[in-house]
Amino acid sequence: MNKKIFLVGIAGGSGSGKTTFAKKVMKGLNSTQSTLLHMDSYYVPTLPKELYTSSGKPNYDHPAAFDWDLLRQHLTELKNGNAINAPVYDFKGSARSEEFETVGPCKVVLFEGIFSLYDQQIRDLLNIKCFLHVDSDIRFTRRLHRDVKERGRSLDSVIAQYYDTVRPMYQKHLEPQRQYADFTVGEETDVAATILSARIKEFLGSSQNELNEARAL
Repeated sequence: MNKKIFLVGIAGGSGSGKTTFAKKVMKGLNSTQSTLLHMDSYYVPTLPKELYTSSGKPNYDHPAAFDWDLLRQHLTELKNGNAINAPVYDFKGSARSEEFETVGPCKVVLFEGIFSLYDQQIRDLLNIKCFLHVDSDIRFTRRLHRDVKERGRSLDSVIAQYYDTVRPMYQKHLEPQRQYADFTVGEETDVAATILSARIKEFLGSSQNELNEARAL
């Protein structure tokens, strides 16, 4: 494992504020040193038939909805200090687009997603593992506003999806990830983001010192 790249995993239910928390952490860092990778980009191109509910609705909150092989490959590349071409997911069309986004290379990678702590191989790559534990009412309200405003969903469809798949999948697959977290963050994320930024700065400082010592040899 390349110890020179600092990889942070940020997990939590839909609407828990993972992206917001990651951006707060990044504000405390040099913008050229850190980057953000979204797990949402790695939904499989075609959802397996078994992930549809009895009413014919897709279940995007199941682990099998993600392209784990590509995700492991890309996180390993980032950990090794290389750039990747991350896929771009079209939420309005519920499909992976033909576009891609170049991510990295970077000293610090923040990887956020509902299952960022789920896979053993990925957990082994992470330097720090975080879990955002936020009350279900708050997560539901945030998801409702986001999906209607940003993803073109109807109010009724968001509510139905929450009770059909989001809520039961959180209880079955997402919440158990807390056991793997180095620390849990509540609704108030400012202090946690500041502490995590400081820890990452320590890493960056020690890495630079090692580099300077190597150059002096």
